[in-house]
Amino acid sequence: MSSGIPFLAGQKVTRWLCAVTVLLWAFAVATRADTAAFDLVGPRVNVRVQRGGQTLPISEVPNLQPGDRLWIQPDLPDTQSAHYLMIIVFLRGATNPPPENWFTRMETWTRPVHEEGVFVTVPEEAQEALIFLAPDTGGGFGTLRNSVRARPGAFVRASQDLQQASWDRARLEKFLDAVRALSTADPEDLKARTVLLARSLNIRLEQQCFDKPTAQQAPCLTQNTDQLVLDDTHAQNMVDTLTSGASVDLLAQISSTPNARYGFYSPYIGAVVDMARILGSAHTAQYQYIPALAMPRQDELNLRLNNPPSFRNPKSVLVIGLPPIAPPVLPPLKPVDPKQIFCVANPALVLPVEGAPLIFVTSLAHHLVLHIQTKSGSSLDLPAEADPGRGGIVVNTQSVQASALGDEITGVLRGDWGFKPFDGPHFYLRTPRSARWKVASKDASALIVGRQDTLHLQSDDASCVSEVTMKDAQGKNITTPWKMFKPDEIEVQVPLQGAMAGAVTMVVKKFGIKDAEEIPLHTYAEAGRLDGFSIHAGDPAGVLKGMRLDEVTGLELGGLHFKPGSLSRANQQDELKLLTEPITPSNTLTAGEQTLAHVTLKDGRILEVKTTVELPRPRVELISKSVQPDPDSTRPPVHIENPDELPQDARLNFFLRVQSPEIFPPGEKIEVATADESFRVMLSMADGNLTLQDSKTVFAVLDPMKHLGPSAFGPLKLRPVGANGVDGDWQPLADLVRIPTLEGVHCVTSPEKLCSLSGEKLFLLDSVSADSEFSNPVTIPDGFVDQTLVIPSLKNKTLYIKLRDDPSKVASVVLPVTVTQP
Repeated sequence: MSSGIPFLAGQKVTRWLCAVTVLLWAFAVATRADTAAFDLVGPRVNVRVQRGGQTLPISEVPNLQPGDRLWIQPDLPDTQSAHYLMIIVFLRGATNPPPENWFTRMETWTRPVHEEGVFVTVPEEAQEALIFLAPDTGGGFGTLRNSVRARPGAFVRASQDLQQASWDRARLEKFLDAVRALSTADPEDLKARTVLLARSLNIRLEQQCFDKPTAQQAPCLTQNTDQLVLDDTHAQNMVDTLTSGASVDLLAQISSTPNARYGFYSPYIGAVVDMARILGSAHTAQYQYIPALAMPRQDELNLRLNNPPSFRNPKSVLVIGLPPIAPPVLPPLKPVDPKQIFCVANPALVLPVEGAPLIFVTSLAHHLVLHIQTKSGSSLDLPAEADPGRGGIVVNTQSVQASALGDEITGVLRGDWGFKPFDGPHFYLRTPRSARWKVASKDASALIVGRQDTLHLQSDDASCVSEVTMKDAQGKNITTPWKMFKPDEIEVQVPLQGAMAGAVTMVVKKFGIKDAEEIPLHTYAEAGRLDGFSIHAGDPAGVLKGMRLDEVTGLELGGLHFKPGSLSRANQQDELKLLTEPITPSNTLTAGEQTLAHVTLKDGRILEVKTTVELPRPRVELISKSVQPDPDSTRPPVHIENPDELPQDARLNFFLRVQSPEIFPPGEKIEVATADESFRVMLSMADGNLTLQDSKTVFAVLDPMKHLGPSAFGPLKLRPVGANGVDGDWQPLADLVRIPTLEGVHCVTSPEKLCSLSGEKLFLLDSVSADSEFSNPVTIPDGFVDQTLVIPSLKNKTLYIKLRDDPSKVASVVLPVTVTQP
């Protein structure tokens, strides 16, 4: 039996703890659902803090320290009918109950307290401070003191959470009030200002709200307020003074779990759960505890309640948190862009900062100035204040004399954080000076009429620009939106729809300088398109591809100057051949080099086109050639006097000498094609059509009928085709002509002396004549299909012919002639 009793007792304790846990969980959920808005206005408490002979209102005090002298005055109406007992409590940690003399009792209905207030001093070792406002019941002071001493950890948690919640509430209200004030503004302005607000206050912004209609944007931004406030590490560090040892009871542990700490503002629930535990342990007087958010303004703590106070049992005790008692934690302010440069003469100078939202919603940072050093060595402090709607610190520059400052200045943000001076981030500043403007090289020819273009203007004083406009040739001013692009560069949007090409002037005004600066510019018509410039290393010519290349007057690449050559069109684009002086070893382009070619147009513009120098072309020289008739042919040979003409049934032998590379590679080929390249053949060593005489000379054989077919005719050209796929330049080879089969002439002895020419494919003839001067020619009509042709009688069996493939040249053929009687 003796061993069973403790076991049963343990079971009861376990069941009791489970029940308490469930009840408290339900209490937390109910609190969240019904009473977490903190929208009831409570009484005011006036507080001032004195330290080292200096007195500050409570709104400017981020932390208390031992030895601080607090002046506290309850600001209750003169008609207050219910007597409130005010108790000031100092705590020294979760596991160390405070001594009884750390409790100060104040009867708020008495004249001295009501009119003059009470002074209390923060004791040594104190870490937290609370104010209780409790309806007077006669035994309330002792009850509250015993509750606090019995459960100090719960009150430490309450003090921390109330302070954190008050600062979070201040951030949220600042954001909501600003968004509501901007709700009727231009949608673009609403978005820009809201983004700055969210960055300054560390508020989560719903970007999809800006996709809604204008009337729905502001309501969208202000909904789901329980999810808008993001963590503020600075504020958490200021209140994070819960020190050594684990919490002393189950409830303190529950209040710190993720499940128990959720609600309208998650920090509130920790305070409410701990207050529920105090309620369960209070036996002398019937009290319920209501956390009150303290919203400081000047020396007033304006209280916000989440439950209506009750003056019947259980009576309501208001719990008010004071700043933590700890060393000051200075605000971790930092510039949004550390490299940004600002103009000290800007009357609306804003220094964008982030990292410390409390700067924007409280007066904890006060007496802010921008401290700068003058050229003479003296210092200048410019008044400043935090403005979340503008995203940073607004500096009053009205007292600035630019002439007393250097060109480049460094300013530091200074102020007081409570009682302690602090230095914030540094900023780079410039004074306005007249400066020369430069157009960014990529925008040198960017102003094209008929559209809106972007122009980048560079100057050391770009940060001091106040206005940018453009003046056309007729003196008309054109509005040009602009913004800072880099510390020394502005980006200007230039609308040129409907404008005419010609001279324009960009007018730039600066803060602190009376006269505007003018930048002469030129607008252009739409330029031709440049698709690319191709050139091979060692070549004296390249090909530029694009549109409207007739506007090109020259090209510069790697120190070489190219002039326009022939212009052609292929594949829906222009191809312009550009020629330079002969390539020498001193100005040879390097294969594989990637660079920019600069193309000059007739209107003076210089455009850039990316160019990669390709591998050197293979080059060969034609050193000899010979036409060899077909040895198997039995028909009368046609005598062609032009050595460049190649009969289709003959064979062409020719020699080539390699110029590049130094030897003729085994894998290199010689391509032969007609002028239009509709017929082509590759001659190679593997096919037996190329034979090396030595490493630099190759013998080639071309059989036109076999290699090109019966329909090929006209000028033939050749080029080397490298084993690496790079082709050489085309060069002329011969003129291929087709010759009909001529069999003989048959004449009749008649007064007309008529003869007939017989043969095959006579349509390949253009004309025939009995004399070389073609004094009485016979022209062969198009579509001639007969195998005989009436011709004049021959004088000496020689017939003179012009071939259809080359009618400018005369050839001759000696034919057998037969004569018969009519």
